[in-house]
Amino acid sequence: MTTTAVDGAVAVGPDHDFRRRLLEGMAASIEERGYRDTTVADIVRHARTSKRTFYGQFPTKEDCFAELLTTNNDELVEAISAAVDPQAPWREQVRQAVVTYVDHIDERRAITLSWIRELPALGEYARPTLRRGFARLAAMIVDLSSNEGFRSAGLPPISRAAAVILVGGLRELTAQTVEDGDPVTDIIEPALAVSLALLGPKMLG
Repeated sequence: MTTTAVDGAVAVGPDHDFRRRLLEGMAASIEERGYRDTTVADIVRHARTSKRTFYGQFPTKEDCFAELLTTNNDELVEAISAAVDPQAPWREQVRQAVVTYVDHIDERRAITLSWIRELPALGEYARPTLRRGFARLAAMIVDLSSNEGFRSAGLPPISRAAAVILVGGLRELTAQTVEDGDPVTDIIEPALAVSLALLGPKMLG
């Protein structure tokens, strides 16, 4: 196993299509068997390619897993950023962000659960991927809270520390909901209430 997980943007080149197919194969196998029981043979079966092709792209199963989760996290950040109208009232923006988060998770329940539960089990290897995922989501929340809709309401940007707390809480709530087999949409209202409390006016006293 290599010493660190994927850290940085996914390279695009002549082998990009093969790489994408292998990532999709990993995702399909996680949906079917879970990450722990997934083998390279499962990945290449779903990708309709060979082990030789796999090892030409990824040194290990863990590297493929880390890149899949990095890509999925980037797509989540992009989806939320695109869905939020920076000119809308801040409360409406928060709902747009939460609903988009839930929609993304609902389409990728197994992958999301593997990111929250199984990736940390890889220990030090997983740390760069975990930190990058947290950092991108937290930075997105800080950026969104700095836009026109928040400024016009007289709200300061959320601190990075508070954004990290929000991301961590949403991750755990998501994991418990998926593990219990409950609809992911059940988290919309509690996630919205906590987000509004952290992002909105601060009570003094």
